[in-house]
Amino acid sequence: MIDRGHHPVEPWRLRETRLSLDDLAQSESLFALSNGHIGLRGNLDEGEPYAIPGTYLNSFYEQRPLPYAEAGYGYPESGQTLVDVTNGKLIRLLVDDSPFDVRYGYLSRHERLLDFRTGLLERDVDWTSPAGKRIRVRSRRLVSLTQRAVAAIEYTVEAVDQPARFVIQSELVANEAQPTLSDDPRVAAVLDNPLKPVSHDGGENGVVLIHRTTHSRQLMAAAMVHEVEAPTRFAMDQDVREDWARTTVICQLQPGEKLRVVKYLSYGWSSLRSETAIRDQVAAGLSSARFSGWDGLVKQQAEYLDDFWDGADVEVQGHPELQQAVRFALFHVLQAGARAERRAIPSKGLTGAGYDGHTFWDTEGFVLPVLTYTMPDAAADALRWRHSTLSLAKERADVLGLRGSAFPWRTIRGQECSGYWPAGTAAFHINADIAEAVMRYHRATGDNQFIEEVGLELLVETARLWVSLGHHDRHGRWHLPGVTGPDEYSAVADDNVFTNLMAARNLRGAAEMATQFPGVARTLGVDSEEEAAWRDAAAAVYVPYDEELGVHPQSEGFTGYADWDFEGYKDKYPLLLHAPYFQLYRMQVVKQADLILAAYWCGDAFTAEQKARDFEYYERLTVRDSSLSACVQAVMAAEVGHLDLAYDYAYEAALIDMRNLHNNTGDGLHMASLAGAWTALVAGFGGLRDRDGFLAFDPALPQGMTKLCFSIRWRGVRLTVDIGPGSVTYTVRDGEGAGITLQHAGEDLTVTAGTPVTRPLAKRVPLLGRPTQPAGREPRPAFPGEGR
Repeated sequence: MIDRGHHPVEPWRLRETRLSLDDLAQSESLFALSNGHIGLRGNLDEGEPYAIPGTYLNSFYEQRPLPYAEAGYGYPESGQTLVDVTNGKLIRLLVDDSPFDVRYGYLSRHERLLDFRTGLLERDVDWTSPAGKRIRVRSRRLVSLTQRAVAAIEYTVEAVDQPARFVIQSELVANEAQPTLSDDPRVAAVLDNPLKPVSHDGGENGVVLIHRTTHSRQLMAAAMVHEVEAPTRFAMDQDVREDWARTTVICQLQPGEKLRVVKYLSYGWSSLRSETAIRDQVAAGLSSARFSGWDGLVKQQAEYLDDFWDGADVEVQGHPELQQAVRFALFHVLQAGARAERRAIPSKGLTGAGYDGHTFWDTEGFVLPVLTYTMPDAAADALRWRHSTLSLAKERADVLGLRGSAFPWRTIRGQECSGYWPAGTAAFHINADIAEAVMRYHRATGDNQFIEEVGLELLVETARLWVSLGHHDRHGRWHLPGVTGPDEYSAVADDNVFTNLMAARNLRGAAEMATQFPGVARTLGVDSEEEAAWRDAAAAVYVPYDEELGVHPQSEGFTGYADWDFEGYKDKYPLLLHAPYFQLYRMQVVKQADLILAAYWCGDAFTAEQKARDFEYYERLTVRDSSLSACVQAVMAAEVGHLDLAYDYAYEAALIDMRNLHNNTGDGLHMASLAGAWTALVAGFGGLRDRDGFLAFDPALPQGMTKLCFSIRWRGVRLTVDIGPGSVTYTVRDGEGAGITLQHAGEDLTVTAGTPVTRPLAKRVPLLGRPTQPAGREPRPAFPGEGR
């Protein structure tokens, strides 16, 4: 766990006041920079020491075979692994003949700072070499949010008390050595020299290295060029080879003098374009970066972030650490999706290669709600990427003997990459999650063009899968047997409540949009008979209910399974590393919110009493071995009146990476949980719900939180919700005449620009007492040391 003692709690930045070599992997993830296209782990400038080197291009991967002890029909044959591409972060430094390495000499100061408002990673070092030469190094690094192909580093060295000769070696390096990884299935496969050299070139206008992957046949280029400022004479030379390039700058400095080098980087890749086209692309990126200059890039970055925070900031009063954490979370969610531009948003973003860089349902289920309400264009791009893989999803459905589309459980480019079908192929709910994201985006934006171009086809093809997968029984009830819901400790179950309800929403949504856009629907082959079949299945969906216990079983028969031995496993989490799946599948133990997620996303299918009883029942079974759980439990704890418990879960969701709560932050940040920090606050304490195309709120603050203020983008209007101890104020912040109709605690309100509306907060009283959790899995308290 990272010691918060050297990570001060500050509202707008993450600062590290000393370097801990034991925590390098975690800090490399925390200080990662990305724009959704390029990802740079927060490695030290000089490259060593490091835990995991990492430079990534979104969706640039190598293909590898998926081994099976016993093959079966329909098993995916190939996996995809994100490639650590050519590293342009490297700037090595020699002071006289001593390499600058923090493990040698004397390090009197080492501070790093990630500023959420400027988007810069800054480093300030005071170091004395083994030979006694004291120097200062300051660097600033950015990945441009306005120039998609560009990253840049400003590197300044200063002689402090003695003259010294400085040698800066700025490099591009391909095929870096990768560390030996653990057997944890959540980490990435190791690729051995995945980049094969194609060409290399250097000159006054920069250096370019071009490589290709062997099996996926993807072509990538990395380029660099430098600007140098020195108070005296300096020398530069260049050396370019197949797998590395080096620009060397040499200068003699007197005490107080500084040498400044600005390194511009440009990256591009394609599976279709020629070598010449890729080379020209990165050359253009360098030219654009040099035209802007370092100061111009910094100014552009700040302006971009000013606009983002104006419509996305969440202000929390009463818990400074949570305030810092939610802004950290939003910053990284922005970085993951801002310039992905019709590429996948991986579950780790581009902060690490955990899960091989794959995207899961995490994107549509957890990340896209945040982007839809704060940065809707990025959400639309992510859904357009899904649509671009539709032909592959249809092929997969055909292999499975189904109609419509079967979207992959895990993938980079659209092919199914899960070699374990009970948790992969059988988790068909990914289809409904995508459909829900389409409907949410349309409700929030009114973007009919999106529906006509891609949205309706996604809805239609996902709906077709459900009709071919489900069936009506002799009583007319519609069932989905043999599926896996969100809970990965229960597989291939009958009538998973979440899957059934979400499939019904998918079917209703497809029918509704087909009716609204009949011309497009007919081009997709939808007729009135098919629409009727969708509506019939949705209306007849079977939802299991245990009358004796008064709760919904997660799936048919679940409440009749034996109880898990929580006491015996209280020191053995996550269970997936200590217990066979066979045992987990046949007992009452829940990895992550499943039935409770259904109660949140499909709330109109449950009464208030059912939600309270279901929440109490599943709290004692849910071990939260998944980072997707705490935020959902926070929302539902708040809805059923356990505000203090919701506070604890919100804290856990937000701090998952800053405190390394799952002990795997080093492999990359948990994008879904970071997005879930926003969800826990906005949907939990803000009570945000999307009901019948209208925004609804039912705010309530927990004890200790004195204010919660956030903004929502809805149909081109920015709505600010400012919640205080006893009241909430709704304000429209856009042009004169702009307005929005919403619900507050069931009351219809119309809010217009310049006319805020204030309402009192309703007191929230839980129907049942505070529930218990499995032994050893109580949430981390938001206020440690206080009784809850």
